[in-house]
Amino acid sequence: MPKPPAGISDRDFQAALRDFEGIVGRDWLFRSDEDVALYKDGYSPLWGEPEERVASAAVAPNSVEQVQAIVKTASRYGLPLYPISTGRNLTYGGSAPTYSGSVVVDLKRLNRILDVSERDKTCLVEPGVSYFDLYRHLRTNKIKLWIDTADPGWGGLVGNSLDRGGGYTGHDFRDHFDAHCGMEVVLPSGEVVRTGMGANTHAKTWQLFKYGMGPWVDGIFSQSNFGIVTKMGFWLMEEPEAALQVSVTVPKRRDVVPLVDALHSLMCAHTIPSQTTVASPIMNGSSDAELVRLRGSGGASDADWDKYAAARNRPFWSSTFVYYGAKKVIAAQWEHTKDRLGGIAGVQFRETASYAFPLSDEQVEAVPDKARLGIPSLNLFGSRNSPDARPSEGHIDFSPMIAPHGEELIALGDVTGKIYADLGLTPSPVAGLVFHPRTMICFHAVPTFRNAADNQRTRKLFETLVRSCADHGWPIYRIHAAFQPLGMQMYGFNDGALHRLHETLKDAIDPNGVVSPGRYGIWPKKLRGSKA
Repeated sequence: MPKPPAGISDRDFQAALRDFEGIVGRDWLFRSDEDVALYKDGYSPLWGEPEERVASAAVAPNSVEQVQAIVKTASRYGLPLYPISTGRNLTYGGSAPTYSGSVVVDLKRLNRILDVSERDKTCLVEPGVSYFDLYRHLRTNKIKLWIDTADPGWGGLVGNSLDRGGGYTGHDFRDHFDAHCGMEVVLPSGEVVRTGMGANTHAKTWQLFKYGMGPWVDGIFSQSNFGIVTKMGFWLMEEPEAALQVSVTVPKRRDVVPLVDALHSLMCAHTIPSQTTVASPIMNGSSDAELVRLRGSGGASDADWDKYAAARNRPFWSSTFVYYGAKKVIAAQWEHTKDRLGGIAGVQFRETASYAFPLSDEQVEAVPDKARLGIPSLNLFGSRNSPDARPSEGHIDFSPMIAPHGEELIALGDVTGKIYADLGLTPSPVAGLVFHPRTMICFHAVPTFRNAADNQRTRKLFETLVRSCADHGWPIYRIHAAFQPLGMQMYGFNDGALHRLHETLKDAIDPNGVVSPGRYGIWPKKLRGSKA
């Protein structure tokens, strides 16, 4: 049987589990080795090692009242909890707790879609609602609204939003936390609070106006451990008349500077509404000897790079994005985009797909780039390592945030390419993804394995990437649970003043330290300074 967390006697642990069973029923308390193993991090960079994060048990409540009772019981025994919504954020730690021995509070049974308003273009959901769930509800009921889905679609709206995930559709929707409006939270004391307009019992605008009155506190519940969110509202996108997916390519390495400048301007003006990807086709899916040499040098000349691209008759950079709206408006936006980018020598424009809505089931199935049309899928799992790369058991995401400048994208590729080469590893493809209006996220899939020797190299690579990129002004915005203390070290202004503020809030809101101890480096006072 799994062991209780450090500092909790077996007697108290067993008593707490009996209390949990009384709250949720025998079928929804999971304590066998076989059941608890399902809450392991399948992509863990610490697989099989003593430091691997593992749960001691799991409990699945079915109501807010049961969540309250669980929190109060845990507080009475000092037992750490780790709430998850669907637990499917595989590249950031999955359903495994940050602090080993914690009891996972699995919110999968709180999976009710509480309200959808086609008129107001909003919804209110519980944390167990996945993108698939909400999409099916909208489609079954012929509600002409779109969700903005994460990759993959089995993730939960609440969990993805609270960890600041991003999506693919319009400006107002693809920053998932920014698109939320109002939440309900069970505090570590067991008290329930509603934020924004929801604090007024009779308010009809809980999902319409974010702020309510007084300080806006929603932000303290994202990437934190200050409470358990049990309801959350979101703004949804109205189904457009049509959509047009396009691509733009440019031939030379430095062309990315005017390309990104123009794209950024067009996005800020809302001419280009969707998530925009800027990637290098010559670096993706290939690792011939010359490419390895160029990437590993950390500073190959533009002329060398341009010669390499020209010899293969491929563009150096490609950008893809989608227009949504009335057909005439889309046509004007596309023409304006071509006018703005037409000054780049050798630029090429291509229309890759067009759609008129609503789509039939057969048309939905045939859409290749589903997420940009608000359609959740598991297509992400169809991507694999390059053919000559060693197969891995999984990967963790390294996701530095850079300014939307082509020079930064080039510099990031040089820095990270050299880091990979120095460690004898194949560099990750170079791409900038614009989920947020004024930044680019550059995801690297760092491979994980089921053996300690390979994972040791993974951890060294990941830590080197995090530290080096932060030193260059590209800090990571979201990080795997095993590396959260490292990630917070990169936000060390004024000797870690932000982290001290987090700890001050933790002490005030959760004095017994029961909710997700250690998450994002925020430890309760009783564990602070230990080797937790």
